[in-house]
Amino acid sequence: MGIFSVNVVGMAMFENAYFYPPDFGFDGVGDKVMWTLNSIFVDGRFRSLFSILFGASMALVIERAVAAGKAGWKVHYPRMIVLMLFGALHYYLLWWGDILVHYALVGMVAFAFWHLQSRALLAVAAISLAMFYVPQFSETFGMLAKIEASRAPGASPELRAEVQEMLAAPPTLAADIAEDKAARASIAAHLSAQTSGYAAVRPWQSPLTFGLETLGLMLIGMAGYKSGFLTGGWSRQRYQAIAAACLGTDLLVHTLAAWLALRSNFDPSVYYPWTRTYVNPLHPIGALGYAALILLLFPHPGALADRFAAVGRTAFTNYLGSTVIGTLVFFGSFGGLYGEVSRGEAWLLVPPVWALMLLWSKPWLGRFRYGPLEWVWRCLARWRWEPLRRASPANPAAESPAA
Repeated sequence: MGIFSVNVVGMAMFENAYFYPPDFGFDGVGDKVMWTLNSIFVDGRFRSLFSILFGASMALVIERAVAAGKAGWKVHYPRMIVLMLFGALHYYLLWWGDILVHYALVGMVAFAFWHLQSRALLAVAAISLAMFYVPQFSETFGMLAKIEASRAPGASPELRAEVQEMLAAPPTLAADIAEDKAARASIAAHLSAQTSGYAAVRPWQSPLTFGLETLGLMLIGMAGYKSGFLTGGWSRQRYQAIAAACLGTDLLVHTLAAWLALRSNFDPSVYYPWTRTYVNPLHPIGALGYAALILLLFPHPGALADRFAAVGRTAFTNYLGSTVIGTLVFFGSFGGLYGEVSRGEAWLLVPPVWALMLLWSKPWLGRFRYGPLEWVWRCLARWRWEPLRRASPANPAAESPAA
């Protein structure tokens, strides 16, 4: 649900606007309000939480396979291969922002660490995250030093010209807008655009750009599962302390970053360092803070807790389903709103989609064992027909794991 709050922007308008808001659809107060709220509360944290839970579920599935006398890799790798195929269809047919191919590829690497204990997993995760974040900071500091040098009285004209070009926001040209809209005019047009040039290999190269971060997050998830943190096994006092410390720090820095970006009118020398670099190491911290907060708010089953839990148990279907809805609303051959709405207007689609997730997931799981796409994933990965409908009260044996 959190991920869709930011993904809807990438579905509704040009990709550049997803990463640099002033590039398109950012003129109204509502646009700035929605960017600010997402920047403070959502960006990076819920993707990180998604990655953490992916790692936890990976460890859970492998452990269950081993306990059943199966080789862990024989269960894990078919799951990742099928997930990769789903992700490829998602990317080439529906949306450039697919994450499933990336998760499948990184998940294949993460398997090498699943047997480690919690502390060892956290140590490897810290190394992986440091290898991702430290070069980012180094590059950013180098850029800021160059900017500062260009503003010195004795700076050379060449250096000033280089920095001016580096900081200049690329103009949104009418020809670029027309070309981008044409590429989203239909599924066929999107497929053609996504199989041309760099776009054709983009999802397969993603582990080289941010794979270390995803790996670190997945390993944190494995550690969180094995330590009992993600399963509610810690004391309420510990969860309170983690939620307060992690979210307090994370939200404070993200609020500062958003305020500085707004105050500078999204000056690239302020916006990129603060919102694209400095806050990044806080994403895992904020995600763990949200996890602790959720465990505090929903320590036991209940009407509301069950609704959210059902959305989580059908996360695969809800993730891809939200893209299908976005496609129907924004693609030219359907709703035709691509590139026609601002950031704030695009976000108005989010609450109805949230409501739909909460409304359908629980009743579905009341009758069926898995979400629709979760079931397809399971059948393909196991290469056999899995029972979908829940057993009737007259035949409770069909619900057992052995059945």
